[in-house]
Amino acid sequence: MRAVRLSLVTATAVAALTAVTGCTEKGSTGDSDRVIDVTATDSKCEVSKKEFPAGHVELAIENKGSKVTEVYVLFPDDRIVTERENIGPGTKHKVTAEIKAGDYTIACKPGMKGEGIRQTVKATGGTAAKRDPRLDSAVAAYRQYAQEQADATLPLAKTFAAAVKAGDVEAAKKAYAPSRIGWERTEPVAESFGDIDPKVDVREDGLEGGQKWTGWHRLEKSLWQDKKITAADKTLADQLITDLTDWQQRVGKADITPTSMANGAKELLDEVATGKVTGEEERYSHTDLVDFKANVEGAEKSYELLKPVAKENNAALVTELDKQFAAIDTLLDKYRADKTSYDFTSYDKVGDADRKQLSDGVNALAEPLSKLAAAVVTKSS
Repeated sequence: MRAVRLSLVTATAVAALTAVTGCTEKGSTGDSDRVIDVTATDSKCEVSKKEFPAGHVELAIENKGSKVTEVYVLFPDDRIVTERENIGPGTKHKVTAEIKAGDYTIACKPGMKGEGIRQTVKATGGTAAKRDPRLDSAVAAYRQYAQEQADATLPLAKTFAAAVKAGDVEAAKKAYAPSRIGWERTEPVAESFGDIDPKVDVREDGLEGGQKWTGWHRLEKSLWQDKKITAADKTLADQLITDLTDWQQRVGKADITPTSMANGAKELLDEVATGKVTGEEERYSHTDLVDFKANVEGAEKSYELLKPVAKENNAALVTELDKQFAAIDTLLDKYRADKTSYDFTSYDKVGDADRKQLSDGVNALAEPLSKLAAAVVTKSS
């Protein structure tokens, strides 16, 4: 889920992640038609240009505010084109995206809540830059993968919901984590729609003013903290299936590009750094390592599909990514007896030293992964 609050532990993890993903980079000079400088503060979201050519665009983001922020490029209906979350104060990031001609909004969200401070921008020109046919194949394969994950999630979620509705706490606990794996693998696609994630995957501290708490984590609290299932929970179980069915039916319509795949892989690592490693995501069930593994698998799927082009453009980057994906996979295997199962150690049993090792592994992968989007457009932009 999209992180919305930073505890001291989380802020430390974000700072570590930021340190290896460009906080010391020099900002863009703004002299390129395809570079948009985005300066975020606690009260402003300034962009260096309101109009730019369609195609591959780079956002050069700097947070000059005192709060952690997010920056989004949005379609007119608020679907997400691309995003970068957890941008710490005083840091800089670069995001490469493929943007077709049309009207868009760039939004900065200081504190990572609300609608954000918005600027209307326009991409001009006929069509996006011509790209390698292998990237079109990668997009098609990833779209199929996302649909397969949604299709597989629904029956697992129905098993979970049925246990809740039957009032069977232990059966619902057992079904909870498996029901989330497909979602966690492809979460950036689900988040791109804007309205589904807040319904099914929000934590209590992530609620906006007046928002009713629904979804997995509300039921997680009932099962593990309250240790009982209420009539309201049974209604929420039905609502979860309704919302996940909506997601399943919309996945095939998601706007997916090679750069959104690459950026989505990076977002999944950010999810791990700000929720799973800290133990905040599954704070009642402590099933964080299941989500952790699913996030890594989803990121690795995007990478493998983009790898042929990335290797041609930046062989050293691919060598490093291969190394770091293997390292994090090996590290996660320490916490399960069967490498084919998702029966991981309960995260409350993982000590501080081991959590630090997991965090270091995530950071080591996140740094090269942040360069993947640029690597797949190097020769085509």
